[in-house]
Amino acid sequence: MEVDSQKLQRKQSIYLSFDENFEIQKEVYRGQQYSQIYFARLHMMRTLLYSLVPNWKPHIPVCKVLGLELGKVCIVVGTLYKHMKLKPCILDEYSKERSATPLVKPHNFMHQDDYLVLEDESGRVKLSSAILSPSVYVTGVVVALLGKETSAGDFFVEDVLEAGLPPQIEQPLKSREDKYVVFVSGLSVGSSSSNPLQFQLLVDHITGHLGDEEEQGLAAEIAHLVIAGNSIEISSGLLNRQNLASTDQSRLSDPIKELDILLTQIAASLPLDIMPGSNDPANFSLPQQPLNRCLFPGSAIYNTFRSCTNPHCFEIDNMRFLGTSGQNIDDLTKYSEAKDKLDFLERTLRWRHLAPTAPNTLGCYPFTDRDPFLIDSCPHVYFVGNQEKYETRLLKGSEGQLVRLICIPRFSETGVAVVLNMRNLECHALSFGTQFS
Repeated sequence: MEVDSQKLQRKQSIYLSFDENFEIQKEVYRGQQYSQIYFARLHMMRTLLYSLVPNWKPHIPVCKVLGLELGKVCIVVGTLYKHMKLKPCILDEYSKERSATPLVKPHNFMHQDDYLVLEDESGRVKLSSAILSPSVYVTGVVVALLGKETSAGDFFVEDVLEAGLPPQIEQPLKSREDKYVVFVSGLSVGSSSSNPLQFQLLVDHITGHLGDEEEQGLAAEIAHLVIAGNSIEISSGLLNRQNLASTDQSRLSDPIKELDILLTQIAASLPLDIMPGSNDPANFSLPQQPLNRCLFPGSAIYNTFRSCTNPHCFEIDNMRFLGTSGQNIDDLTKYSEAKDKLDFLERTLRWRHLAPTAPNTLGCYPFTDRDPFLIDSCPHVYFVGNQEKYETRLLKGSEGQLVRLICIPRFSETGVAVVLNMRNLECHALSFGTQFS
């Protein structure tokens, strides 16, 4: 069928990046302590929580941990620390004696004896409560607690105040036209589970090379593509610190070349953002810096190609997007519990912190003057890559905030990408099958 090229124009959009918050200009590790990121976090969050206390519990005094008095009701703001019996200790892995407990690696380190401690710069106190469940919280969350000190020396918690969803920029006036953003993650080019045909189908679909006129008309309404981490998989056996034979060198570079060829097809057609993930050739600790453009000689010549940080924050047509390649949520699943992954996303927004477990159990850069993972503006779309399955929910805040939460599944395993309509925040899965029944 001949398509009239005059009729189909790809939808354009205005793009703004806010990644400078996650960019590390001059990396310095010498003499920097992780305590400084906790100080910065507590300082910022305490100022915020103090401003919320008068509306929450007026007339109740606020005090420091060291100022607690037996039986006197007060409010104390501090950072939670979760004492976990099963949390792995690096020393155990090096202990010479065979320990009685086997060094198994459970998928979750929760135990019924876990308990919470609250600390500020003056001291720390063990918490006891029926309403403060250790299974929900993790080390690093800043909260305000109402309660009193008991004769046992604990602080008995009667009520909890979290920061709640941050304020949101007003959602742009709903345009009458549909405009789509596509999310994909876990392409894992080079892995045994990756299906090149599946990825090529995705590329052909979003560039408008598949289907009839109607199908191509829909493809023209896709204004942006976001690739959320783990685009490449390189066999770990190749990277064992030995000189590589020339055949192995090509095995190392082939997946990157293959990815570049496919990204070039996309960049020639529409803007794309690529974020690094835990398996990609980028720094390991958060925030991960953009993948080097030298890896993508074909696609990097296009101004539509953007190599971004992880986490990644940007605006399209005044709609705010915030997302990660999944490390922050994967870490929460090891040290706390929820009925589904979307609950973890919701918690990080209510705690106003993308990665509360960094630097305790999640690697991060030792910032000295700030905590870049604090969420000061509520996104309209909050996405997390490399999850087992596609899940989504619309979250409504107490001040009218509206957030579309999205778990993006690993494409190499599921063949599923996610499509978001910016007109109404509606979301659906786009599935690519290559099996003939």
